[in-house]
Amino acid sequence: MPDPTLPIQSLLRAGRVAEAEAACRQALKSDPKSPRLLLLLGQILFHTGRPADAARILDKAASCRPVPVEAAIMLGVAQEALGKLDKAEKAYRLAIGLRPTAQACFNLGNVFRRQGRDGDALACYRQAHDLAPGDTRILGALIARKQALCDWEGLEALSARLLAGLDAGGAPVDPFRLLSLDFPEDALQRCARRWAGQFPARPAAAAVPPRPKERLTIGYLSADFRNHAVAHLAAELFERHDHTRFRILAYSVGPDDGSAMRRRLMAAFDAFHDMEDRPASVVAGRIAADGVDILVDLTGYTRGGRPDVLAARPAPIQVNYLGYPGTLGAGFADYIVADPISLPMNRQPFYDERIVHLPVCYQANDRKRPLPSQAPSRAECGLPGDAVVLACFNAVHKITPAVFAVWLDLLRAEDGTVLWLLADDPAAERALRAAAEGRGVCGGRLVFAPKVPIADHLARYRVADLFLDTVPYNAHTTASDALWVGCPVVTVTQGTFASRVAASLLNAVGLPGLACRTFDDYAARARALIRDPGERKRLRAHLEDGRASAPLFDTPRLARDLERAFATMWDRHVAGLPPASFAVEG
Repeated sequence: MPDPTLPIQSLLRAGRVAEAEAACRQALKSDPKSPRLLLLLGQILFHTGRPADAARILDKAASCRPVPVEAAIMLGVAQEALGKLDKAEKAYRLAIGLRPTAQACFNLGNVFRRQGRDGDALACYRQAHDLAPGDTRILGALIARKQALCDWEGLEALSARLLAGLDAGGAPVDPFRLLSLDFPEDALQRCARRWAGQFPARPAAAAVPPRPKERLTIGYLSADFRNHAVAHLAAELFERHDHTRFRILAYSVGPDDGSAMRRRLMAAFDAFHDMEDRPASVVAGRIAADGVDILVDLTGYTRGGRPDVLAARPAPIQVNYLGYPGTLGAGFADYIVADPISLPMNRQPFYDERIVHLPVCYQANDRKRPLPSQAPSRAECGLPGDAVVLACFNAVHKITPAVFAVWLDLLRAEDGTVLWLLADDPAAERALRAAAEGRGVCGGRLVFAPKVPIADHLARYRVADLFLDTVPYNAHTTASDALWVGCPVVTVTQGTFASRVAASLLNAVGLPGLACRTFDDYAARARALIRDPGERKRLRAHLEDGRASAPLFDTPRLARDLERAFATMWDRHVAGLPPASFAVEG
């Protein structure tokens, strides 16, 4: 029997989508239970932005006998797009039961990941990887879940295979996942460029000839205008902008969590546009209609980012700032804002954006965030009363085997120490304790701090004696939180933006000596501080006494420096000059 979908597929290849849909519906009148026709119609409906209609048709296809595996997978895709994760799980399980495929296992793993079921996700990604070991998408997801669960067996080899696969032309992988891997900056740039290729960029062009302006319009695009680390850094920056010289607009493409932070942010801007779940064309159209001169993206490739909006080129100048410590690898971002330590000018070859240096530190900080005067007791935190508490409240996926080995060496050498980590996943906690036991350190010397409201979390830094940083992905907001409350941070820098941020923060509070260049120096500096309570006390006093004057927390100064950067960008644009790297003078 001839395939009834062939003439319809010909119409699709010719770009005649509406005709193809009509032909598919007509053919179904003659054969309403044809699984191939139902699958094709479902695909057409889904790819033309009608996932609910697609799900109804695909549900019919999945009820055919025999069930096409592709129909079950596509049904799961449609249900996932609708946010119906339980129904998506059911569809993917049906597909796997019919015939296990890498795609079905991978998709089911993605559903589990969205549900916070990291262990189940890891099992699915392993199965998918066994079925398609060369698929870089699957390999990237497998590595990310292994990191989230501190399952480090074979991680180095998998990472090397991922980089080789990407360089050999494998499917692009979300660059954010790669920042915590030991990849050099040139490799990160290549991977970012591959990822950015999914978002073809329009050429930069102003709707009208640019001209000098007395009041520039600055738009901030973010998925994190809520109770989120980026908002906790930048809230006061928005409030401190000179609204007589700059019109400051917000474009929120993330959820409204109803928090006090969300309400504060909404009040900080001249206008706040809630654009969650809007297509790129709508968001970009709003930005262009508002006459935004400089669009500042605060999310990059982190969760919820909208590179598709940047690719539409709604503003003549577009800037990568604060949320994503790396290049976007695309022509749709003209500048990246950093500082001389976090991103030296000699790293320009590895960044598609032109580098802009703020005078001291690029990171914004909110001086209105809580400053707890009281600390919880050691007992309340589950800590020994007489221990030296070594803390790291970074997300556990940032903990690498190399960093953890240094920490365990410190614990083994210094009997009166404990390691205080952020509780994330019980499986990750078990894995870390097992790794400690395997290196001769009692697992009970690892204490896990539950997630608590921000004020309570900040108060815990008064209990910690020393914050030990991770590499290659440093503490960013986490390090600022520690320094804000007075807890000294020891870090080690490597070659990437993400690995140099803590050094920049330490320089901006007058403690550059706590930024080390090698693991040996890092271990030696930490060991010296463990053994010297007087020096730890001096460092805490330095941070607490200098809080009001430290450049890191001088938000009004940062606002003026950033505004001067915006003015320089615009002046170049008006003069008809292309973007170029420059430094804002201090």
